[in-house]
This record gives sequence, C-alpha cells and structure tokens, in this order.
Amino acid sequence: MISGFDHAPIIVRDLEAAVVRYTAMLGRTPSWIGRHGGARHAWFQLSNIALEVIAADGDGVTGDNIRLWLEDHDEGPSAIGFSTPAFDEARRTLERRGVAVRPPEAMRSVDVSARRHLLGFAMTPARATRGLQLFLVEREASAAPWPVSRPIADDAAAIAAIDHVVVRTANAEAAIALYGAKLGLDLRLDRSNPDWGSRLLFFRCGDAVVEIGAALNAAVSDEPDRLGGFAWRAPDPEQARARMAAAGLDVSELRKGRKPGTSVFTIRDAVGGPNLVISATGAGEN
Repeated sequence: MISGFDHAPIIVRDLEAAVVRYTAMLGRTPSWIGRHGGARHAWFQLSNIALEVIAADGDGVTGDNIRLWLEDHDEGPSAIGFSTPAFDEARRTLERRGVAVRPPEAMRSVDVSARRHLLGFAMTPARATRGLQLFLVEREASAAPWPVSRPIADDAAAIAAIDHVVVRTANAEAAIALYGAKLGLDLRLDRSNPDWGSRLLFFRCGDAVVEIGAALNAAVSDEPDRLGGFAWRAPDPEQARARMAAAGLDVSELRKGRKPGTSVFTIRDAVGGPNLVISATGAGEN
C-alpha cells in the first residue's frame, strides 16, 4: 500500500533564509520555488524523499494554516507524506482499518515563469494518527519522477537520501498498531536498551525507515506523537561535514558509526532539532 516516503513539509517563517540554510545543509539547490494557497515553497528533491520548505505569503488556506501552526509550534517539520502506487485503493484500505482520511485535495504551485507543479494528496486528521499529521500523495502514473536537486559542489559531499524519520511516542504498542497493522509498514526490529533508556521500533518504508522511539521509564499515555528529526545519507560524510562547517552550520565531530567502517556526525542547529548524517553504506545501521 505504501511504497516509501514522498515528501515532508518544513514550516518556516522566512523562506529566503530557510532556502539558504537548507542549501547549505543538503548541498543542493531547490528543484522548484513556487506559490500556492497563500504560501511560497521551495522543493528539495532527494533520491527517496523531498523536503518542501514552506512559509506563509499572502492570503489563502495554506498560508492561514501555516500561521495557525506557528502559533503553537516552532519552525520545523509538520507532517510526513507517503508514496503509494494505488492512491484511491490506499485511502479505502486506511478507512477500512479505522484511519479516517480526508477527501483528496490538489496542490497547484506556480513559479515565476508561470510553470505549474500539480500534486494530489489526502490528509489524515491528526487525531486519527496519534496526533502526527500523515498524508498520502497521488502522482500521475505517466509523470516522470522529479530529478534529484542539483548539487552545489561535489555530489559526494551532498546529502543523497533520507535514511530514517524519527517519531517520538509515549505508547509504543499503539505506534505498532498504527504503523504496522494500519499503515502496513514492515516492523523489522524492536529493540530495548536500558543504557539508552529507550525502546526503538524500526519500520521499513521503501528503502528507508520510520524509527519510533519510546522512553522505557516513562508512563504509557495518550500524549500525541511528535516528529523527532531526520537522519540523512551522504556518500562521503567527511566531505559533507567539512562543507557544512565551512558554510557556518553547527556540526559535531565525525565519529564511528555502529556499522564497521562507517562514519556519522550531527547537525546540531538543523531546523526543528538535531539531524544525523551517516555513511550511505551504513544505511539503517545508525
């Protein structure tokens, strides 16, 4: 039903400043900058996900929703969109499994050259997905995939793909029911470690992972789940770290990954919270 990630909206206040920051972090320029529904957005396409960096700009439903969101949240990722090869069937399947899905909507983005970018999607009410906004994306079967955003320098120093999306939960069993039984993602690993103080669940999503983290010593509750950040793959983390540091980002020292021969580092000042960068060869291992 779900074949992978499609894109993640990142809500910001100043689009121009955010584009500069994400260009420095990803090492890529946006594939698209356009306007829709009282908002402006920049699209950074990677091999297995896109980031839609978006800010309110003018009158419209999307802009109004962004303003409302920012009243209660800091800048950062607001939702996760999933790809599906059968959009209508996936919506019906979720409904049968007890996950309400709103009627399909269309995003019609127009750039300064009057080119158009069309996208269909269907959102779940946050209350139906443990307080975290999830949505399905419809793409025409005949449409060519978006090309990966152009690197600003050496491709080896750029971010190539998402490795995992982190979700924090106060109820691991409820998360298993949602992401496994209802969304149909494959639970590959369920690991508890007292040294970390957490239980980690790894759900396969295309060639990436949804990682669910729950505190071992906290009481189980119905507190809403929240996005906890992203982990990225880079062909050469050492080059990627040096490029980001030169651009002024706050990055940690390079350290050994859990998989032998791999390296990782942390982007401490990423929008929405720290992000991890890992060796592309260490996918899913860190």
